[in-house]
This record gives sequence, C-alpha cells and structure tokens, in this order.
Amino acid sequence: MIFLKRSVSDADLVAGIRAGGVQRRSSENRLYDHYRYLIREATFKHKLLPEECASAYSDAVLTVIEHIASGRFEGRSGLKTYLYQIFSNKCVDLVRKNSTNRESIHDVLPLDNVFVADDARNAVQHLITEGDIEELRKKLTEIGDKCRQMVLAWGEGYSDEEIASSMGYQTPAVAKTSRLRCLERLRNLYAELKRPL
Repeated sequence: MIFLKRSVSDADLVAGIRAGGVQRRSSENRLYDHYRYLIREATFKHKLLPEECASAYSDAVLTVIEHIASGRFEGRSGLKTYLYQIFSNKCVDLVRKNSTNRESIHDVLPLDNVFVADDARNAVQHLITEGDIEELRKKLTEIGDKCRQMVLAWGEGYSDEEIASSMGYQTPAVAKTSRLRCLERLRNLYAELKRPL
C-alpha cells in the first residue's frame, strides 16, 4: 500500500498559526518544512552559501508568521508566493551586503562589532554593560525555561546547530527560529519596562 503525503493548504497553515498554542507551533514547523526546497533553489539562483540561504529563509518564514498572526497577510496571493517574495528580497539583500563587504574588506572594524552578531545580542550586551544584570536575570525567568536555556546558550557563543542538537530541535534553522522568537519575547518585556505609567 502506498501512502501519499497529505498536501498542506494555505488555509490550514494560516488558521493554525492564528490559532496559537501547540497548533501554531505545529503549523509554523509545517510552513517551514513545506517550502524548505526554496533554500536549494536560492543557493543556485543567487550564488549564496547554503547557510546564508537557510538563514535568510528562516528570517523570511519568521516574517511571514508575524504577518499572518498580525493580520498583515490578507491572502491576496498564495502563501508560497508571499513567502518567496520576502525570501527573495532577503537573498538580494545578502548579495548586496556581500558585495559591499568585499569592497570594504580592508576597512577596520571596531572590536565590539566583531563579537556582536546581531541587534538582539547588542541589546543583551547593552543591558549587561549598563549594570542591569539583575533585571536581565528576572526577565529571563519570565520568558520560560526552554527560552531561558536557549538564550543563555546562545549568549555563551553556542551556534544554532549546537543548540538544535542539545535541545532536540529538528534542524539548526528551526532552533534559530525559536531563538529569535525567544529574543523577541525578551525584547518585548524590556519595552514594557520603558513605557510610561
């Protein structure tokens, strides 16, 4: 007997993401897996490294999930078309960044920029340098145990691949998606602190 893999409809994915909870997480993973082949295509089309394309794809999937959850995705195009456009734009941005980096290879970078991978790490670094370590510990407990473990491991320099392996994620890209979601939660908690009462 031959079993065919059930096709995932746009409506199912959108409804699952908007439902929240376990259904949302399952739908997010299905969305990621369903169009993952775009990474391989982009590697050839844009002449980028597979890791670069995988990272851009993860970022694109996160953007699409955010747009679906917030209602910004209105369904005027197919989900694949919407994701592909965002992913393609991110790949083009990477191509531009890489060509700019090649031109400025002899520029001297400040030491801080070498160790800070992205805005989130920069925000965490800023909190630490401001002497706000106790507040950081408190907020880390508020984002949940798994998120706390992931953010701390990432802060200690573990790669998404190492985090995926040690925490049981399917792929490094899924671990990155979860890590970015955790960092966004942490960032939102700090944003609430700064709001006037």
